[in-house]
Amino acid sequence: MRTLSVFDSSEDITSFVQGKIRGLIAEEGKTSLVLEEDPEKFREALLRFEKWFELPPKEKLVTYYSCSYWRGKVPCQGWLYLSTNFLCFYSYLLGAEVKLIISWDEIWRLEKTSNVILTESIHVLAHGEDHYFSMLMHLNETFVIMEQLADYSVKRLFDKESFQREPALSDPLQITKRGLEAHAKSEQFRTFFRLPKEENLLEVHESFLWVPFSHYNTLGKICLSENYLCFASQDGSQCHVIIPMREVINVEKSDASSRALTVCMRGKRALRFSEVRGYQLLANTIRSRCGISASPQHSASSEAIRGECQSLINHFEDNPEDVTLMVGQKDSSKAVSTEALMTVFHPQDVENLEPKMLKEKMKEQSWNIHFSEYGRGTSMFFTRKTRDLIVRGVPEALRGELWMLFSGAVNDMATHPGHYSDLVEQSLGTSTLATDEIERDLHRSLPEHPAFQSDTGISALRRVLTAYAYRNPKIGYCQAMNILTSVLLLYAKEEEAFWLLVAVCERMLPDYFNRRIIGALVDQAVFEDLIRENLPQLVEHMTDLSFFSSVSLSWFLTLFISVLPIESAVNVVDCFFYDGIKAILQLGLAVLDYNLGALISCQDDAEAVTILNKFFDSVTNKDSPLPSTVQQASVGNNDRASHLNVDISELIREAYEKYGNIRTEDVESSRKRNKLHVIQTLEDTTKQNVIRVVTQEVQFSASHLDDLYNLFKRQHFLCCYWTMKSPALLHHDPSLAYLDQYQLGFQQFSGLFSLLEPWAFCNSKSPLSLWVFRLIDENQDGLVNFKEFCYALDTLYSGSFTNKLKFLFKLHLPPAFTGSPLHLKEQRIIPVAEDSSHLSRLPAFDLPEDGVIKKSPERGRGKVDLQAYLKQWQTEILRKEETIKDIPRINQTQFIQFSKTLYNIFHGDPEEETLYRAVAHVTSLLLRMEEVGRRLQEPSSPSESTKSADAPAAAEEEEPSQEAGTDLTEMQWSFSFEQVLASLLNEPTVVRFFERPVDVHTKLGQARVAQLKLKANK
Repeated sequence: MRTLSVFDSSEDITSFVQGKIRGLIAEEGKTSLVLEEDPEKFREALLRFEKWFELPPKEKLVTYYSCSYWRGKVPCQGWLYLSTNFLCFYSYLLGAEVKLIISWDEIWRLEKTSNVILTESIHVLAHGEDHYFSMLMHLNETFVIMEQLADYSVKRLFDKESFQREPALSDPLQITKRGLEAHAKSEQFRTFFRLPKEENLLEVHESFLWVPFSHYNTLGKICLSENYLCFASQDGSQCHVIIPMREVINVEKSDASSRALTVCMRGKRALRFSEVRGYQLLANTIRSRCGISASPQHSASSEAIRGECQSLINHFEDNPEDVTLMVGQKDSSKAVSTEALMTVFHPQDVENLEPKMLKEKMKEQSWNIHFSEYGRGTSMFFTRKTRDLIVRGVPEALRGELWMLFSGAVNDMATHPGHYSDLVEQSLGTSTLATDEIERDLHRSLPEHPAFQSDTGISALRRVLTAYAYRNPKIGYCQAMNILTSVLLLYAKEEEAFWLLVAVCERMLPDYFNRRIIGALVDQAVFEDLIRENLPQLVEHMTDLSFFSSVSLSWFLTLFISVLPIESAVNVVDCFFYDGIKAILQLGLAVLDYNLGALISCQDDAEAVTILNKFFDSVTNKDSPLPSTVQQASVGNNDRASHLNVDISELIREAYEKYGNIRTEDVESSRKRNKLHVIQTLEDTTKQNVIRVVTQEVQFSASHLDDLYNLFKRQHFLCCYWTMKSPALLHHDPSLAYLDQYQLGFQQFSGLFSLLEPWAFCNSKSPLSLWVFRLIDENQDGLVNFKEFCYALDTLYSGSFTNKLKFLFKLHLPPAFTGSPLHLKEQRIIPVAEDSSHLSRLPAFDLPEDGVIKKSPERGRGKVDLQAYLKQWQTEILRKEETIKDIPRINQTQFIQFSKTLYNIFHGDPEEETLYRAVAHVTSLLLRMEEVGRRLQEPSSPSESTKSADAPAAAEEEEPSQEAGTDLTEMQWSFSFEQVLASLLNEPTVVRFFERPVDVHTKLGQARVAQLKLKANK
């Protein structure tokens, strides 16, 4: 009752009690879950997991659940195991075993569903098959963990995030359920408060915050990170505040009975938190992070500060209208341009008394009143009233300041003084693919605006875009960034525009600005889902919503700037910086809703596009104070005259009224769900394009090529599952041509080739694996792409006897066979250095320190040599088909190894003895032929004849041969491919063996089963 006495009304008491009850229920649920996680039971589950699925020992089991797996309409009761890289299920009932292993990177869709048979279940779509799991005691918890693991896999394997700042996720061998939950909470925390990516949620405390402008305590949670203290209400007031630790000057514990503490900040500002559980520990934590001493020798000053803080609190409670709040501390770093372009090219006339200017001044006055009540700067209170003012429109003079504040860019700039100036200096004069693209697009950025018709605006735009490309080469430069940056430069100073661009590209619109624009495609899928939910009439008329995806792409990429006049588009940008992507989605729905009747009656897509274009031309901003020279002209005046004008403020207000109930949490959840489908669709497109290229030159069927590609891609990822710094991840570059996106290094290649080669002559530890790798690596870059891999297999599976023999023959010639392996006592073992030793001998490139050859320079820094690509294509076009006469002759050492390879191939065959005799006969025949030919060509002395006669004997003894001692022998005799082919054609047993058909389907099926086991055995 003592706690309830602080409330002023019964509504506040009811809200507090309801919140407490919900909190107790949640705490009770957490307790029950903790009790279920018995270490002994988990160890037993881990043993079962390892026994049943035979995955590599490194695979980390995260958690497990009892559930039912549905096969058709029949449920199988068993256990669901969730590990770092795999979703596994096992059931054994009445003699029937069900085993399922799905890797997270293969999942197309993951969602909660319900139907007539299954009231609530989890649906997983992978490899075109639907899997349903139900009867889960904690279905929501299970789904969240599955969603987190899938998201972690996508970010690690496709987005190549290293999670360096998050120890819980930096090592895939140490992933835990608790670590995943902490990561998800930190991500949600950063998104809500617009904090830098470096921040992690460390502590959460439930408390009350005294809100001076409302004269009451609001219930909420204190969220503490490394550098920020944040508070968000939970009583429906939508109030939150962000306090940078750099602004805190002291923390005082007030009254022990109320468990309160007061945070004092620069600018004579203080916040009072009460009913904080563990308030003493929280106060000490804040002090330590701010570097504030609480030692006895500072007791006098502490008392003085405490008195000052208490007087401030009393003043706030009695006179909220007189509160003076802190203004964000300005960064001292020097920007290249210190004024926003709008200030330079359209300075405001203070004495102008036109209606639009008067309305503009009224807006400014409204915001000034808001600042006096809620604060101004980094620690301003964000409330419903703030959003209402945003919807009405932001004054031109305050736009840059508010964009910086709402986006969180103000904190980035304050914590990185001088960073932009350094980037400008470092990037000055650089020439890359990104800088070339930037130069090409500079004069296409708002060309109708006077600011970008002069060198001042163009130079500022060039500096910002080039500096960002230098800072983030992973993104570099992407089209649409120029349009967005142009608008930012109009209202923000140059350095502020740079940090606003950082906030948009790296936090607010993740994965938007890259080659595959995955983020924009994901948000388009979210937009389609919202259309289905909110505009059913439109869905009934247009069943294929992909049309809206193609039309709306520019809406998302440019925040409507490319389709709306600039004076209207900036109002949309205002809402975006406050509400994020939610504002763009709402406005998109409002646009379709406004034109619903016309869209339903249209006959085709072209007519629908015309309707939307006319609508955007009719959108105006009646309150804009900008002169006509700055405002964009309409595309067609006649069309505008025939279409009623729509005010942007009314359109935005309608969007918030009709669709403002869209929750940010639901949007983020939909993003995660659709991201899986978008990425897999792009991956499938890559696969289809690769198969289309390869299928023209091999005899594999389309289905076999599909299976081969899946095996090839999986082999690539198998080397990435258990480490964060796998060289294979560096090989994968989605910006490369389709064929080069997935490539295998030697270790990856040898494992997969040993599973697929038809004669079991080339295990993963054999030197032959290295020779095959060297032979098919046509461009000698130390990597094999899918096309090269398929050519080799197609020759061994479906090639003629001549082609198969030619492949084996070339296997023992340079660059495949580069020396005598006879000095190795164990032929099965390759020295570690052998893996990359062949690379260092090739003069075409230098091997980097990490042993990985980067086929293309990093985007944004390296420049692509287009001439080299053209020359390569020309060479491929003009390349003549190799004839048997073009193949070099094979010398003594190479021929001995060639004979051994044939023996290895025949080992284990039913006709092994016959084949051995045939090879021995051919070898003897070739040696005699060479001896006769040499005698006929070079009349030799008896001593030379003796030497020649002794040569085969020396070869059979397999004695070590030094280079200096074998030069004479190698010059004495060698064989051409024609001689070897002609001799072997006379042996029907050998011909039958090589022409024996291979069951490709069975071979691929066996490889699928054995691929994971091979990795586990290693």
